[in-house]
Amino acid sequence: MNTDVLMRLAEVLEARKNADAGRSYVAGLYAKGMDAILKKIGEEATETVMAAKDGVADKLVYEVADLWFHCMVLLAQQGLGPDRVLAELDRRFGLSGLDEKAGRDTQ
Repeated sequence: MNTDVLMRLAEVLEARKNADAGRSYVAGLYAKGMDAILKKIGEEATETVMAAKDGVADKLVYEVADLWFHCMVLLAQQGLGPDRVLAELDRRFGLSGLDEKAGRDTQ
């Protein structure tokens, strides 16, 4: 598998912007606005942490998928796509995490 799934998901999330909020979970999130999306990301992040502490690999994968999904909803709501995040990760590839963080502190 590669990044194609992220791009396909981004297309679906973009299409949901025009969907009926009563018939689409994502359209419903968009209709509720930023606070609802952010709340959902917070919930999913907490569930991810709890799954990691439980030590069950399948549960952790499931929760990370939920977290990524809701982060993708946020990106789409903001007019951004996974390509921007992937480009940022690519920029950081081969760069020391300490060096990258130090570069952020001076910006």
